[in-house]
Amino acid sequence: MADITSLLAAYDEQMRGAPRNLPSGVIWEQDGPVIRVVGKFRGFVSGPRDVEVRGAELDRLIERQRDYFAARGEAVEWSAHGHDLPENLPDRLLAAGFVPEDQETILIATVSELPAEATPPDGVHLREVAAAPDLHRIAAMESTVWGKDMSWLGDDLIGRVTAAPDDTTVLVAEADGEVVSAAWMVVNTGTEFAGLWGGSTLPAWRGKGIYRALVAARTEIASARGIRYLQVDASDDSAPILRHLGFHAVGTTTPYVWTQP
Repeated sequence: MADITSLLAAYDEQMRGAPRNLPSGVIWEQDGPVIRVVGKFRGFVSGPRDVEVRGAELDRLIERQRDYFAARGEAVEWSAHGHDLPENLPDRLLAAGFVPEDQETILIATVSELPAEATPPDGVHLREVAAAPDLHRIAAMESTVWGKDMSWLGDDLIGRVTAAPDDTTVLVAEADGEVVSAAWMVVNTGTEFAGLWGGSTLPAWRGKGIYRALVAARTEIASARGIRYLQVDASDDSAPILRHLGFHAVGTTTPYVWTQP
């Protein structure tokens, strides 16, 4: 039986500090209790479980992040976790003009407890990629899946692979030369964790086990690297699959996003 409290404590301690393995051209800055990441397609703000400011002081902290990115002409995302303090942080973000996107479930698994045999369906082949053309093909596939321009993702992945080639593993699932799904793993250097990202699949290829195969392939790589935990911010679509594989829900996270009026 997993100790959810211990898993969440390890996540808070190891995954919520200064970001590692940032893409080239992306930096982080400390502003009081929070960290902001600058240089991505939109700004990103995160903090410890308790930012330790309240009331008007918390309002000023939030407004300062909003105004910083407004001056850059950029949107900004504040990642709020369901167990964060103060409990009225979401209300304060709303008051400052931030809008919540879909809530995600924080899932964590111990690598040694996960299946690590990658068996994609017939006609589908998994391949590790790092070249720019392949990473742009992934962005094109994601654009099709989500019905919006995701071209920025190709540049983001190129930046990640360039900055930390040993800690960033990108996999594609191909059928007849077409990218039908893709996923990547980013090792959080200096911790026991790696994060799993991606996993979007073209509609015609869903329900065939491709997502599970990509998880298993990354689990196998993580095991060889001696990584203890895998972590996912999971959508409602992927969370049931991951829980069936052995991941445990430890909490939730919601992106609160401010965009230029």
